[in-house]
Amino acid sequence: MSEAPAPEAPFETPPSVTLTDIFVGFLVIGATSFGGGVVAYLRSGLVGRRKWIADETFVELLSICQTLPGLNASNMAILVGDRLRGTAGAAVALAGICLPGALMMVAAAAAYAASRGSEVGIGAVLHGVSAAAVGLVLAVTFQLGRKSLTRMSDLVFVALTVIGVDLMHQSVLLVLVVVGALAIYWYRPGRLPEHVKP
Repeated sequence: MSEAPAPEAPFETPPSVTLTDIFVGFLVIGATSFGGGVVAYLRSGLVGRRKWIADETFVELLSICQTLPGLNASNMAILVGDRLRGTAGAAVALAGICLPGALMMVAAAAAYAASRGSEVGIGAVLHGVSAAAVGLVLAVTFQLGRKSLTRMSDLVFVALTVIGVDLMHQSVLLVLVVVGALAIYWYRPGRLPEHVKP
């Protein structure tokens, strides 16, 4: 009889992450991510490259970020920084991810003012960046979906969310509250057998 495979070792937060590491890590993410593609860059940088958090943790933190006011990127920086090094980690992570965008916006505003609103070439650049951002969001959606959506009920809740926002044109907050309440009720403790619990 073959032996059962050994369980995977639990993911542990690297103990040696310094405040400088956090600042530089989020500075790089802030300087190389564009628009909606920031989620893909966050996952690549935090889970793939630096292994500061696990995929499951990333999904949980992203869910929190999307239910709170503000930008997902800055919310994620605060949550991950706090998880790694407390309040100081949250502060340097937020500074790191916001600094590149702030500097680039100042430069872009100056360039736009200097060109007196000329749109030569700007439209083509924006179309290209938008297409790349959509592609990055789709890529990270598939990557996270493979690991997070493991039951048919998960797909039902995803479909309900898409229907509520895209087809019924309801606010994201309202859809999250309604679908979230349904999911909490569906996955409540004691409802599902032990072998199918989340």
